[in-house]
Amino acid sequence: MSSLILPLFTHVLLCTVLYALLTLARAPVVWGVGQNKDGSNPFSNIQPKISANLSNQFEWPIFFYIACVLLIAMDEPIDSVQIYLAWVFVIGRVLHSIVQIFTDNIRLRGMVFTINFVAVLTMWVLLVIEHL
Repeated sequence: MSSLILPLFTHVLLCTVLYALLTLARAPVVWGVGQNKDGSNPFSNIQPKISANLSNQFEWPIFFYIACVLLIAMDEPIDSVQIYLAWVFVIGRVLHSIVQIFTDNIRLRGMVFTINFVAVLTMWVLLVIEHL
């Protein structure tokens, strides 16, 4: 089994958790379950943040998936640096989700995103250098 499968699967689990949270946050509006006594949605402040974060999981992460699939498909030993960078990316995505959903700290969110961005960019640079 490729050592990149676990970080890939961990990101899939993150997306699954985000879908579940979004479903719960929308339940008061969609199904009328969990509404406040006045009929309002108690999750109205957090629901747009969850939705935005879930959308973010299908933007820059696509480059992570492509890099991992290429590394696996080449059927060569995967450098431990690539595995480390994959984990940095996934852990960074989890942190990014927490910051984006539960805080309004744009600066911190940008710093965490930068870590994710640089991890994937480095994966790609190493991939290209190793296979030129």
